[in-house]
Amino acid sequence: MHTLVISDLHLGIRSGADVLARPQALDVLLGRLEDVRRLVLLGDVLELRGGPARDALAVAEPVMRAIGDALGPGGEVLLSAGNHDHAIVAGWLDWRGRRERPQALGLEQRIAPRSASWIAKRLAGWLAPAKVEVAYPGVWLREDVYAMHGHYLDAHSEVPTLERITAGLMGRLVGDLPDPATPDDYEARLAPIYAWIHASAQRAAPRRRAAGGDAPAARIWQALEGARPRRSLRRYAFVAPIRLALLAANRAGLGPLRPQISRPALRAGGLRALAETARRLRLGADHVVVGHTHRTGMLPGDDASQWRTAAGAQLHNAGSWVFESHFMDTDRPGSDPYWPGGAIALGDDGPPQLQRLLGGVPASVLAGTPRW
Repeated sequence: MHTLVISDLHLGIRSGADVLARPQALDVLLGRLEDVRRLVLLGDVLELRGGPARDALAVAEPVMRAIGDALGPGGEVLLSAGNHDHAIVAGWLDWRGRRERPQALGLEQRIAPRSASWIAKRLAGWLAPAKVEVAYPGVWLREDVYAMHGHYLDAHSEVPTLERITAGLMGRLVGDLPDPATPDDYEARLAPIYAWIHASAQRAAPRRRAAGGDAPAARIWQALEGARPRRSLRRYAFVAPIRLALLAANRAGLGPLRPQISRPALRAGGLRALAETARRLRLGADHVVVGHTHRTGMLPGDDASQWRTAAGAQLHNAGSWVFESHFMDTDRPGSDPYWPGGAIALGDDGPPQLQRLLGGVPASVLAGTPRW
């Protein structure tokens, strides 16, 4: 069975960075699906943090219908959830423990969309006639290949994101992650954060910012590092309080957090955190496929040792389908590590293969306009 894995579509993001909302990018993906029997949507399919779910679903509907038509009745879609659309499985996760102590959450749980959430049910309806199942927290694509969104790595990251800082706070409340750890251990620390952010987004309005919006994170990235950082008194005035806040967070036991968020530091830190997640979950896979960080890989020129776990598993990142101009060198169309359109192709044998489907599409086509 030919499988294609894509991640981080972020359909409905208010910045307008979701490239599949543009016909040229969607046509490229639909053309690639001609010989695909199984499509894996590996989390953050929807952007449910910037506003109400209805807004994201309105953007997603034509995209999902087109994908379903391209796959046809013989196609299969495995839908997973990430940190930005955790609501796809949150209802099922809550329901499973209502009447009695549930069985432990395994590395792969297959769930009928109607049982996962109303959001999953609606997505499955649009993806028809393809068969749709929800798989969480990940899915075994072959005996030697495991795929998950990758959001659990935030529990180990040293990058000062909202998730990482709040995960540190949750750790103070619920205790350290055990070693080895289970998906339930990660959910206990991270799911309350996702629920809070989701609740904020459902009450957002055009002039009311949600707690999980992307604009603050983008400003912090541009101030601390940026694709082309500028030296100015204004920048230093903005950066100094951030560095002091990180120092205070480390002293309070919420870290370790580092103020260095250059692109090499982000890549290396994310891979270390992913390797630690794989180790604690005791993943017995030869290949681990993720998204989450939006950085495709492994790419030519990368340090190959960073892309292997201590147990020898090869790491793969499908990248994203968002055009983040603040995060990319747009003078390198198609070759920048954060250029959208990444995918992982998998056959019945052989290693997963990274493909960059939008490598030939120029920035002028992919760049969107804000929806707010």
